Amino acid sequence: MVFATVAEDLFRAILQGTPPGTVYALVALGFVLTYKTSGVFNLAFGAQAYVSAALYYRAVNDWDWPTVPALVLSVFVLAPAIGLILERVIFRTLRTASAVSKLVIAIGLSLALPAIFELVFSFEAVAGRAPTGLLPNGNGVFYDPFGVYPFSRNELVQMAVALLGALVLGALFRFTAIGLSMRAVVESPRMTELAGIRADWVSAFAWALSSAFAGLAGVLIAPRFNTLLSADFSYLVVVAVAAAALGRLVSLPRALVGGLALGWVIAVFNTFAPRWAESASFLEPITDNLTLAMPFVVLFGIVVLWPAIRRAREATDPMAGVDPPPPTPTGYDRHRYLSIGLRAFTVSFLIIFGWVVWTQADIRWMFLVTQAVIMSTIYLSITVITGFAGQISLCQGAFAAIGGFTVFQMADRWDVSPLLAILIGAVIAAAVGALLSIPVLRLGGVWLALATLAFAYFFDSVMVKFPWVGGGDTSLLQGTRVPRPELGPWDFNDDKAFLVLAVIVLVLISLAVIQLREGTIGRTLRVLRSSEVASESIGISPAKARIAAFAISAFIAGIGGAMLSIHQENVNYGNNFAPATALFWLVLVVSLSARTVEGALQAGAAFSLFPPVILNGTFLGWILRSEERIPGLFPISPKWRFILFGLAAVQYARHPEGMVEYGKNRSLAKINARLHKKYPQAPTHNSRQQGQQAEHLQVVDAQASNSQDNAHSNPNAEAES
Repeated sequence: MVFATVAEDLFRAILQGTPPGTVYALVALGFVLTYKTSGVFNLAFGAQAYVSAALYYRAVNDWDWPTVPALVLSVFVLAPAIGLILERVIFRTLRTASAVSKLVIAIGLSLALPAIFELVFSFEAVAGRAPTGLLPNGNGVFYDPFGVYPFSRNELVQMAVALLGALVLGALFRFTAIGLSMRAVVESPRMTELAGIRADWVSAFAWALSSAFAGLAGVLIAPRFNTLLSADFSYLVVVAVAAAALGRLVSLPRALVGGLALGWVIAVFNTFAPRWAESASFLEPITDNLTLAMPFVVLFGIVVLWPAIRRAREATDPMAGVDPPPPTPTGYDRHRYLSIGLRAFTVSFLIIFGWVVWTQADIRWMFLVTQAVIMSTIYLSITVITGFAGQISLCQGAFAAIGGFTVFQMADRWDVSPLLAILIGAVIAAAVGALLSIPVLRLGGVWLALATLAFAYFFDSVMVKFPWVGGGDTSLLQGTRVPRPELGPWDFNDDKAFLVLAVIVLVLISLAVIQLREGTIGRTLRVLRSSEVASESIGISPAKARIAAFAISAFIAGIGGAMLSIHQENVNYGNNFAPATALFWLVLVVSLSARTVEGALQAGAAFSLFPPVILNGTFLGWILRSEERIPGLFPISPKWRFILFGLAAVQYARHPEGMVEYGKNRSLAKINARLHKKYPQAPTHNSRQQGQQAEHLQVVDAQASNSQDNAHSNPNAEAES
């Protein structure tokens, strides 16, 4: 009798998990289609699905269009048009770029596309209004063929489309010439053109097809949500990544089976986990919190434990050698007078800006400037892990949150000084970063990004809810309040005093990062970023270097997160450290400059000051000498921040040094050339280093000559050596 009950519950759970499993499979198929035809791991897939779903919702509910015309417009017109624009304007010129560069661009597009659509169509989500499905009353009519679990009309349509889509795509790649051409273009567009295939046309067709699939998935999935928000689609996409990973991003059948299996595992766990918790009370916190995190646990396990993924290497174009070498950095041969002038200008600007803030800024501007300083500290962690080590980490927000929550716990439970708690939180974050790096040591490119993304969402779904991390019920009632510290006569409740503290912390971290860059660890990371095989051949341990990079990066992020929580006197996890926020951090830093300390400072200023200064028209009002003269188009929507910086990430593949750094180098190159003409005898910025290298070579030559002389004078010396 008990066995029959368990079997019935298991069957019901499988039926219950089939509809969400088909949703995961539908999105996973879109992932595989995009990656298989373009080599892009398209994290913007959710944004594309959201755009089509929102247009379909707008056409049906606001414009009173019939279902078929609305479906044609949103799925078969707008979605392919977006794909063609992305391919023609962005990805056509980036076919031979690395998978990491394409991933960063896709993250930027995931932020920009929803904001562009909402501005163009004046779309605002309405809470409580579920989007309409393809069939009338799709969520209200049910069918129960087995007498155990009823399926709605929308769920049946989703299952049918997912199965039909897998069959059509499988036949396309297996039996048609265009499918073979699409796979060939991904491997090497130049070689396919030598065979007489128009690579541009094939790539455009592939992007139009994959985008139409994203639009169809968005329209089918939308009725599952009560409110149409882009964040819901992004979350669903991350969940479906686990199913796509099961197919290693290239197998359509495995992606379909993986999506269904993921839905079944989650449903079975939700059915039986509460029963396990009743018999073992210590399992209750785990079962309560692990339900939402199950996809991320599965994703992390697949990426880390599957040997086939650990052995996978990024495919490269066999004809990539015909590309010209990258240009030499302008700063390498910078004129000495130019270097002195730049340093003098920088110091003067900082002094003047600091004096204006100290004497003129009110509470609001003091808050924003302090926030910019603290965000610059956090962004230095991205400088270390991405700029120096060349690794894409999508969990920097989790490391920063560890620092913030540690200060909250230390101050709330044990009355520890917040200044001491900052260091403790940074050490804990560094330990977590080092531990996380161990299972992902052999991963690279897209797979490392997926592993860190899975950890970020696991932390967001599970760890934050534990009382010893996020406060539990205490945080729900009174928030995660953090006090300002006091140190002797200095009371950092005063905003000016705390700004000084934030600047001191930023300066110390910046000097440490510069020393790291010029020291052994920094040089090791640069060699490792260029070639792991070459680094191993000269005795460098990639494992130790990556563990050090993750630990140092997490340490810096922990300090910044703790400082931000103290500054706001609350952790404010959802606004400050959520995974989506951390994705924007990465896009912002790499868009400006991920390889320099100046890039982190510029990114911090852009994050905090760009909306109030530029979008609100404050800077224009200062130029016009009156706020009353500011044109009526201000304030501009804050969504423009996501659009501008999201689209700026497109330049990352062409200019990895960053948009600002690239523009600065171009301007400085002209000045540098003029100074070399006018003062040809003056040493360059790098002449001292070159002189030291020459002296070192002379010493080496002298030692070699002495060794040869000794060998001639003492015949046994060579044998002894």
